[in-house]
This record gives sequence, C-alpha cells and structure tokens, in this order.
Amino acid sequence: MILGQLSPIAFELFGWPVHWYGIIIGLGILLAYLLIGAEARKKQLDGEKMSDLIFWTIIIGFIGARIYYVLFRLDFYLANPTHIFSIWEGGIAIYGGVLAGILTIYWLTKKYQLPFITTLDVAAPGVLLSQAIGRWGNFMNQEAYGYEVSRGFLETLHLPEWLIEQMHINGAYHHPTFLYESVWNFLGFIILIILRRMPGLLKDGEVAAGYLLWYGLGRMVIEGMRTDSLYLGPLRVSQWLAGVFVILSIVFILWRRKDLLVSDYTDNRY
Repeated sequence: MILGQLSPIAFELFGWPVHWYGIIIGLGILLAYLLIGAEARKKQLDGEKMSDLIFWTIIIGFIGARIYYVLFRLDFYLANPTHIFSIWEGGIAIYGGVLAGILTIYWLTKKYQLPFITTLDVAAPGVLLSQAIGRWGNFMNQEAYGYEVSRGFLETLHLPEWLIEQMHINGAYHHPTFLYESVWNFLGFIILIILRRMPGLLKDGEVAAGYLLWYGLGRMVIEGMRTDSLYLGPLRVSQWLAGVFVILSIVFILWRRKDLLVSDYTDNRY
C-alpha cells in the first residue's frame, strides 16, 4: 500500500498551525538542556550560572543559525523580507548556531568565571544529540534532501513506506540525507558519551574537539549529496567550513597530546 506524504503541521492551536518542525527542534533542545545540566552537576559547575548560560546559548545560537542562513540567501530575503521570521518554513544553519554558541559560551564563562574549555566539553554531546533529533524536523518539511534516486534504491535501504513516500518530492525520489546525518550524529553522540565516561582517557577540550571532528567529517560527505546547499560563489559553505573544523580539531588534539607524542618518539629511539 502506498501511503500519502506526511503533513508538516501537527495541529492547530487557537486557529494557528503548530508545525512539526518547531516541535521536533524544541524536543532536541530540551533533551540537550537536560543532558548538559546533568553533566554540569557532575563537574560541580555552579547550577544557577550554568542554567543561565545554557538558556542564553540556546537563544543566541538559534538567532545565529537563522542569521547565517539568511545571509547566504540574501537575495531571496531582500525580495521577501517578511519570510526572514518564518522559521517554521525551515532555514536554520547549524554552523551559524555553533559559531554563535561558542562565542556566547566564551563571553558568559568569562562573565560567570566558569571554565570555558570544560563548559564546551559538557555541552558538546548534548548539541550533537539535538542535531540528530532536529534533522527529523527537516524530514517533516521535506527539506535537506539529496539528489534524485530510484524508489528501488530507497527500498534497498530497508526504509519504512512512510519515510520513502516523504522522500518523493517534486515528482521524484531523493536521497534521505536528513536521515544519513541524523544517524551519523546519533552514533557520534553515543561514542562521545562512552569516551567521556572512561576515566583519564580524554584531556580537557577533547570532547568538544571530538564533536567538531565527528560532525565535520560527516557533514563534508553528506553536504556534497544535498541539493539545497548554501553557496559562496562555487563553494558549498558548510562543506568547506566542516573541513576547516576537522583540521582545527585534529591540530588541537595533537597539540593537547604533544607531550605524549614526544614521549613515545623518545622511547622508540631507544
């Protein structure tokens, strides 16, 4: 049986449509908030200050994600300025949120005298989990999809009928790149949580670096499959930015472990 496509509207409240996109994004943010708060308590970070920091990082990060998206589609939004605020239509770019979030965390950790690097480590897995969940908002909006494929290809992925039909867009089936990224992010979340719980394994900053490395590697590949990338000239912005973050993450990890690397080199000489 062929199912119909799913509606992006969950229900109406007082005559106003409530979109699945907002509900799913909100769920991801809520789970990230709870996860980050729990880890902050384990690290004995001031609860009140951390709650305030998380709140403002979410708000400013969300604004940054929207501004980033609008800037790279400025021609459309200059011609349709009322759509700038229509976030239920989709259109938030995670790297804009990440950059705004890091800057906000840096500012607030200085203000509240909290450890900046430790705070980034505390936040990173929760952010990755929220991204994994948030991609399903793109699914409901039928966005963040890839190039055309055959229905037979989607069936080889053993996807449920409702998901396959939701990937039938503008008369053709498409790569469910939202799903690829969601699975990749969730796997990265599990790996970071496991590594974080191994005593003495990771140095300060390596959870955050691991997040940027893992997400960047996945985004570099998946972004190349998408049909709705933001471009700067001929370049896919997110793909190149992901590459920059991957390189910076590797350099940071090597720098953090330079003493260990020097020690291993010295031991091998003798």
